[in-house]
Amino acid sequence: MDKTVIGVLASGRGSNLQAIVDAIQAGRLAAKIGVVISDNPEANVLKRLAGSDIPAICIDRRQFASRQQFEAAVAEELNIRHVGLVVLAGFMRILSQYFIDRFAGKIMNIHPSLLPAFPGENAQHKALYYGAKIAGCTVHFVDEGMDTGPIILQEAVPVLENDSAETLSERILHAEHILYPRALALYCEGRLTIEGRRVRIIDKE
Repeated sequence: MDKTVIGVLASGRGSNLQAIVDAIQAGRLAAKIGVVISDNPEANVLKRLAGSDIPAICIDRRQFASRQQFEAAVAEELNIRHVGLVVLAGFMRILSQYFIDRFAGKIMNIHPSLLPAFPGENAQHKALYYGAKIAGCTVHFVDEGMDTGPIILQEAVPVLENDSAETLSERILHAEHILYPRALALYCEGRLTIEGRRVRIIDKE
């Protein structure tokens, strides 16, 4: 069976990307990374991949007159690489309906909260502000809303009494590194199906 080609969009340090690479190399994820695209020329994710055999490029949003032109350039690059699943790994731009429609049901994201609680930015700060006792992370398909797409997997982590946003973030990030490759593996095995707002996981035969 041909491996699913993944296209990763990232803006920052690329730790979730590294977790995906590690899962592929360990044989836990039957996928191939076709390209990593960053919108930030200074992103550490690009430095992380320097010298590797994974294609990594920057498509700088500032070089385009409109968001749609930028997204069209990203989509073209993904299509050239025959990407079957778009994976957001710390990508700091909201995708438009135009882009989502081009890859409907084929865009995945991870968010540092137990959605639908605390969507958007600063989820860890919000969890502490509201006195949440449990935080965590969610892998979901991307739709037109802000972290509102169908939920694939979730992992809970405790919120400790002495937690700061930084310590809670690190605990959640550790869970992300385990959960994201697991969700990607389910997709690559053809075991995910979207039914309305729900994602059903098909048992292995």
